Amino acid sequence: MSQFGKQFNRKSKTKGAGNGKRKINSRDKRRSETGNYFSATKIGNEDSKARMRRRGGLRDNRLKQGAFANLVTEGGMKKVKIKTVLGSADNRNFARQKIITKGAVIDTDSGKAVVTNRPGREGFVNAKLLKE
Repeated sequence: MSQFGKQFNRKSKTKGAGNGKRKINSRDKRRSETGNYFSATKIGNEDSKARMRRRGGLRDNRLKQGAFANLVTEGGMKKVKIKTVLGSADNRNFARQKIITKGAVIDTDSGKAVVTNRPGREGFVNAKLLKE
């Protein structure tokens, strides 16, 4: 499966059964086992969200473009503007494409910060200030 495609959440076909045998599938994949597409949250001029349908008909906010981050500092929380993405642990190309993921190092008005939540799932960006 590609990184940007849908994911199928089920047990691996390649791993053994625990007794030395190979697993044999008794059925094909089902629609209920599919994940969702990768929501590549990019940097924009303002926050842009999309409403997505979740399992059971629940609705969810996905952040498509993020301009601000909720930054945790020693003085408390404050809302700061995101300048750029400096690095990403997930994929080195995400920094070039300005894609914000959990663990990405971003440059803000207050300095460098690391993203502590999943903006593509939660609809906002939380970050913690890095000590220089």
